[in-house]
Amino acid sequence: MNTMYFTEEHELFRKSFKDFLQKEVVPHIDKWEKSGTIERFIWKKFGEMGYFGLNQPEEYGGMDLDIFYTVIFLEELQKINSGGFAAAMWAHAYLAMTHVNKEGDVAIKKKYLTPSIEGDKIGCLCITEPFGGSDVAGMRSTAIKKGDKYILNGSKTFITNGVYSDYLVVAAKTDPDKGNKGMSIFIVDRDTAGISASKLDKLGWRASDTAELAFDNVEIPAENLMGEEGKGFSYIMQHFALERLIMGINAHARAEYALDYTLGYMAEREAFGTTIDKFQALRHSVADMASEVEMNKEFNYSIAKRLNDGQYVVKEASMSKLLSTKMADKVIYDCLQLLGGYGYMEDYPLARMFRDSRLGPIGGGTSEILREIIAKMVIDKKEYKPAAK
Repeated sequence: MNTMYFTEEHELFRKSFKDFLQKEVVPHIDKWEKSGTIERFIWKKFGEMGYFGLNQPEEYGGMDLDIFYTVIFLEELQKINSGGFAAAMWAHAYLAMTHVNKEGDVAIKKKYLTPSIEGDKIGCLCITEPFGGSDVAGMRSTAIKKGDKYILNGSKTFITNGVYSDYLVVAAKTDPDKGNKGMSIFIVDRDTAGISASKLDKLGWRASDTAELAFDNVEIPAENLMGEEGKGFSYIMQHFALERLIMGINAHARAEYALDYTLGYMAEREAFGTTIDKFQALRHSVADMASEVEMNKEFNYSIAKRLNDGQYVVKEASMSKLLSTKMADKVIYDCLQLLGGYGYMEDYPLARMFRDSRLGPIGGGTSEILREIIAKMVIDKKEYKPAAK
């Protein structure tokens, strides 16, 4: 136990969550990977156990726990070898629900946040667009106010939980002439007329539903605006730090899992009269991987601590995602190599991990975009500020 960050209570939670995943989730993973659909019952079980409310306020059914419970939640989800299942859970709990909690008013929180914590409603966050990618400011979707409604038109893509969610947190431009200062955030019920979703076929993350969404004159009640009109871009940027740290933590956890599995394999696999963990070339490869995993993990824990203490960690979180996802891809690539031909077989876990990991340097801001953000802060001394309250 790393007592700098984790208490005995944290480790008890880790054990109970690990046991829950092995009992309630793992038996269904292969089925969900093949179908691309996660059955609703598991969302309710997560809700009943309180797993969607770890960081949420108590008045809406959450537990308001420190961030290291979230770290454990993310790490253990990576260690059941389904990046898609993990993504469906954390995209609901830490992308959609973060906006509902931070920008939603009391009525919205009662209607959406409480049932989200309980596992009765599933949310998705809709920002990325077909022609925009990482260029959030270049968003084309519009929500123009007409009387007591906003009329939403446009499209979104690569949306996790985009097919089966019950509500959508949608970013759109309420004043297109103002660029990123004309962007706002809305919460929209799935069954609202004019919303259509197409399921995307992906290389990895196959258990999760990922969608392209179209909005055709969707009427949104004015009370479904979250936060202030025109401040959507700053809200999105503020929460990106959490999303990028999440993806950094996911990366070090899946790399650690891959390495642990590979060590077990090497201890049993024999060649030339001995187990392959005795060959110096392979041992040195493992030493390099273990060092990189540990360095990234420690860095991510330190950022989590700063975020928990209220610091604005946009630079550090961007660095976390940039370096950790690159490291995870390399470690998993090298672990697959150590399994030889078995690493390429679907009966062994590395093939799926190899596919699932590849999204790390792409989703939530590509590595190229992150390098530009970091360069602006380091070279140009640009300062990103929290959204004004």
